[in-house]
Amino acid sequence: MADRTTEPQNGRQEEAAAAGAAPAAKAGVASSPWLPLIITVVVMPALAFATTRFVLLPQMKQALAPQTGAAAPAESSGSSTNAPVPAGAADGKSKVTVPLNKILVNVAGTMGTRYLMTSVTLVGTDPNMPDKVTRNKDQLLDLATGTLATKTISDLEKPGSRNVIRAELMTVFNNALGGPFIKEIYITELAIQ
Repeated sequence: MADRTTEPQNGRQEEAAAAGAAPAAKAGVASSPWLPLIITVVVMPALAFATTRFVLLPQMKQALAPQTGAAAPAESSGSSTNAPVPAGAADGKSKVTVPLNKILVNVAGTMGTRYLMTSVTLVGTDPNMPDKVTRNKDQLLDLATGTLATKTISDLEKPGSRNVIRAELMTVFNNALGGPFIKEIYITELAIQ
């Protein structure tokens, strides 16, 4: 009989131990799905802050720095005079800008019912560029109107049309001036009516 009482007590102890272990095991299993959530909630904002502060902002500042310096001359030369405006460059050479304002042409294929009005600013680093542009201004305006008059409405509405116009104008202007005097062209106005 003594054996019988011992056996049930041992069985009860094992059951109690198993029952006590089950809630502990359930608690361990239940807390593990929360752990990644807690880590995500704590770590992600810190990671986003660090990425923005140390990666994105420095890259944005670096990308905007040359554009800020280049945009200032175009804005300062918005007057209706065609006087050259020197501007400082980031590479140590001074940039010289010369505006060509209000170039008006008929759009090709519209039988004279639509027109294109544009203004451009020529940018170079040669100190003699303003004199060359002033001496050849009529020729440059003729070349610009000839180049722009070949553009149709569909040509002007294409996504890269401004870059195509810049490249074509730079080529014909530099050919007329006898060398690579013009390094950049800013299109300050472009309107189709």
